[in-house]
Amino acid sequence: MVLITKEKAAQKKVLVTGGAGFIGSNLCLLLLEKGYTVYAVDNFVTGNKKNVAVLRGNSNFKFYELDITAPEFITAMQEVSFRYIFHLACPTGVPNIAKLGKEMLRTSSVGTFNVMELARRQKARVVFTSSCEVYGQPENFPQKESYNGNVNPIGPRSPYEEGKRFAESVVAYYVRKYGAKAVIVRFFNVYGPGMSLGDQRVIPQFINSILNKQELTIYGDGRQSRSFLYVDDATSGLLTVLAKGAVGEVYNVGSEKEISIRDLADLVKKICRQKNGIKFAPHFIEDHHSRCPSTFKLKSLGWQPRVNLEEGLIKMKDSLQSL
Repeated sequence: MVLITKEKAAQKKVLVTGGAGFIGSNLCLLLLEKGYTVYAVDNFVTGNKKNVAVLRGNSNFKFYELDITAPEFITAMQEVSFRYIFHLACPTGVPNIAKLGKEMLRTSSVGTFNVMELARRQKARVVFTSSCEVYGQPENFPQKESYNGNVNPIGPRSPYEEGKRFAESVVAYYVRKYGAKAVIVRFFNVYGPGMSLGDQRVIPQFINSILNKQELTIYGDGRQSRSFLYVDDATSGLLTVLAKGAVGEVYNVGSEKEISIRDLADLVKKICRQKNGIKFAPHFIEDHHSRCPSTFKLKSLGWQPRVNLEEGLIKMKDSLQSL
């Protein structure tokens, strides 16, 4: 964790791209609580205006509605001297791949070049958030950062998978060529408050179906497994990597505990104390059978997840119900 006083933190300006997104807005809140001056950028392709509305009352929060692939992004941001940059901008959600594939590819390529060029000019330290999707259909378990993955470069999931892989390549190039102070994290299925009921990822889909007294839809046979990390543990992982991560290195940020999608549906029903039915449907896109990270590297920096899946689901359910 970054061990500095709030007074000193306020002098350190932090840029968060994708700051109106689910993880981005939670990160902004954490940084503000620690006294940093936070500049958030988002174009609301998948970000939510409500996520930043609650932050605008803080005098240390500045928001810019900008597309990081546009020249205006560099023009506006180069006037501010940033100490740190968290690059989270990119549309997310497997169902969004067909609809927003072009935006995913442009953000991962042109947008990442723009962010890294800004960082190079300002000598800012960068934490780039990649994804477990870079491992594709994994053949190694658990997935270590050294695993190069099994990705189809022209498959239906490629706009996100290959977009993130290309973005990692851009970051690594700037580290080697220009000595950029950049670190890469790969998130594994982050969830928690700040996700909207309309979010297309599996946990908010299940909770939304329960709240609307509908059947829970499972795509495929439900035996595919994932690991889920509560958002507070994800943002603490980002700050750990910011403070202690080695330049040019990659760190998985996720939970090492897997659960099948069928068991997840049953757990959500139990937590919500509902008996909604479950229906199975053919998957609308090529799916991966498993996701499970090795987090040894991150834990060696002192990070530990604090919130288990059941506790996190209760927190998220309570947050969504309050909306």
